[in-house]
Amino acid sequence: MEWDWTRRVFDHVDLNVSNYPESVRFYQTVLAELGIPMLTDNGQLACFTNLNLRRRKPASRHVHLCFFARAREQVDAFHCAGVGSGFQSNGGPGYRDYAPGYYAAYLLDPDGNNIEALYRDEGNIGHDPGLTLR
Repeated sequence: MEWDWTRRVFDHVDLNVSNYPESVRFYQTVLAELGIPMLTDNGQLACFTNLNLRRRKPASRHVHLCFFARAREQVDAFHCAGVGSGFQSNGGPGYRDYAPGYYAAYLLDPDGNNIEALYRDEGNIGHDPGLTLR
């Protein structure tokens, strides 16, 4: 089955965070590299377009969020900005076996959630499986 990857399926996602200031810093740092701005922050809720961070317990755990990147360079910059700001890598930039041309990087947010940046590299559908990570 073919799928139109530009089709919206979610309007927004809410994450409850245990350390609000550190979570805002994480998402502000890495999402800026993907061109995703913070629209509002009232100290209880920070809105990054389709992602809301809430100062609420218990924190959301075991969540995997994947953000769209428009180029491989954005995936690289996302990972570099996160690691450079002291956040933990959960897999450096590279092609994955998940689908042809799947170029991604992973970081752990302050609550341990797996946050991914993904570029679907149509120009590299037949990449060398020897380059595949993770």
